Amino acid sequence: MDRGEDHEAGEAEPEEAALEAEEAEGLRRKQSMSKRAKTKKVEKTEEAEEAEEAKEAGKEAAVREAETTEEDKVKAKAEREEGEEAEEEEEEEEEEEKPEEAAEEAAEEEKEEKEEEFVEERVYTIPLGRVWIAPRKERAPRAVRRVRSFIQRHMKPETLILSAEVNEMIWRRGIERPPRRIRVRAGRDKEDRVVVHLAEED
Repeated sequence: MDRGEDHEAGEAEPEEAALEAEEAEGLRRKQSMSKRAKTKKVEKTEEAEEAEEAKEAGKEAAVREAETTEEDKVKAKAEREEGEEAEEEEEEEEEEEKPEEAAEEAAEEEKEEKEEEFVEERVYTIPLGRVWIAPRKERAPRAVRRVRSFIQRHMKPETLILSAEVNEMIWRRGIERPPRRIRVRAGRDKEDRVVVHLAEED
């Protein structure tokens, strides 16, 4: 029986050791969990402190911005007033210069009128219907060539100048749709130069 008791006692010892190991493991787990919980609490408190500091810093920055914006507003107002005064001075200077400029412009207009003294002036209605036979993307350029050839055939000048207003009239509706006819005024000057303008409508 002694052997059986020893055997039973031997079996009990590993069970006790296993229980003790489990208890020790449980304690270790509890301790590690409590450490983790403490570190989490510490982290949360640190985050809360940082958030509070950020809020305080934001409030201080807002106060500083309000102060600087008031100062900026005052500076901007002063700059605007200075700018308005400078503009008024410039306007006064321009008004003083205007009579001189007006005299210069009048002299230039007289020169232009003298240059455009025509020896001969004719009014033509140029048909451009044939231009529409051409492919769509060639119609407006062909209309310009047609006007040039018409004036060349009828007035036989040394040089021919189409004014911008005639060109704009042809191109007004785009490359595909030039007008079906155009009424022009062709004037010849002393140097046998013909300038073509739009005829004034009655």
